[in-house]
Amino acid sequence: MGSRQKGRWVAEVLPPQPWRVHPATLAVMEALGHAGGEDCARFVGGCVRNAVMGAPVRDIDVATTLTPPQVIAALEAAGLKAVPTGIEHGTVTAVAQGKPFEITTLRRDVETDGRRAVVAFTTDWAEDAARRDFRLNALYADMSGRIYDPTGEGLADARAGRVVFVGDPAMRIAEDALRIPRYFRFLAWYGRGEPDTAALAACREHRALVKGLSAERIGHELMTLLGAPDPRDAMRLMVEAGVLAHLVPEVVDLARFESLVRIETEILFSEDPLLRLAALLPDSSSAGLATAGRLRLSNAERDRLMVALSGPSEDQPRVVSWMSPRETRRAVYWMGAAAFCDRVLLAWARSDRPAAAVQWRALLAIARTWTRPTLPLTGAEVMAAGVPEGPLVGAVLREVEAWWIDNDFLNDKLSLVECLKAVAQGMAR
Repeated sequence: MGSRQKGRWVAEVLPPQPWRVHPATLAVMEALGHAGGEDCARFVGGCVRNAVMGAPVRDIDVATTLTPPQVIAALEAAGLKAVPTGIEHGTVTAVAQGKPFEITTLRRDVETDGRRAVVAFTTDWAEDAARRDFRLNALYADMSGRIYDPTGEGLADARAGRVVFVGDPAMRIAEDALRIPRYFRFLAWYGRGEPDTAALAACREHRALVKGLSAERIGHELMTLLGAPDPRDAMRLMVEAGVLAHLVPEVVDLARFESLVRIETEILFSEDPLLRLAALLPDSSSAGLATAGRLRLSNAERDRLMVALSGPSEDQPRVVSWMSPRETRRAVYWMGAAAFCDRVLLAWARSDRPAAAVQWRALLAIARTWTRPTLPLTGAEVMAAGVPEGPLVGAVLREVEAWWIDNDFLNDKLSLVECLKAVAQGMAR
């Protein structure tokens, strides 16, 4: 076992990992090693955790005893790009072969206010581990793959799917209230079995602290949680702890959300975090608008949420499982395929007719395979039929379009011209 200064080596080695021997990874680690010695840099957090759990590794983070200026100098000496992305907190992003690597100097907290921390740099791996959120995230591995577990429990937690705070949960939350939604996000992605009772109790007791978090941070955590393969248990716990009501007070329908996730995971084999968010909300475009603003969603996400939750109208009928193919094509024409599919899935999730699954899937199939036609009539043809240039041209086109849609998008130009003549004559009277 290593000393406190070197961390706690658990005499285990990571299984083979392509990212660990990738030339870009080797270039970054060798640059740091040349500047600070063989043991100055270790992989940390998610890449080590996921490697232990057998989950995909997307981002590679590195912890180092080098200070930010030393990191920058080491990278530049090796011909690598160094970006000071969070230098006040000790973070420099290295770019090697187009791949980003977040490199952070070992830290200890000096002062926190629940949102931001004042940190001091250290060379003590155990001090750095002590300020991290969960034990399974306080895992380190060196270039040879040797695993270091300063808390003594991180490796076991990762293997068991336990999400446990480092040290006192209340203290970790007081340092950064974002750890409350992060706790449920990690449960959704990595949790197995019964949740840690101390962690849940702390989240419940301090749930009001999330009101001080920025909308962007809340939105990122919640949407990432909703993107987990099956977030139902985590979301249920978040509701029971009273946390979700502080994050998104518009939420009213956990039952529809759970039904949608069941449909996605058991039938469609897909995950759509934005539609899952919609399933939690009432069928009201104003609720979608309020939630989008609260979570700082993009304009495209806001618009999709509002359309999915808006009620039926003259052009956009209520979506039901027994719609005929003709009615389905008409609805898709007015709504667009994406919006129609959203409404089908939300209606399906609310349906109390499990046997209708075949009908719902048929509606989705029509929407996804039918090519929306374009009205084969122009304004010039309307004027050629005797309609004077001006607003009346548009009115005639709309009348003819309505007839064309009622006739299931009839592909007969002669019949369309006859309809045009009749409409033009009727409006001329």
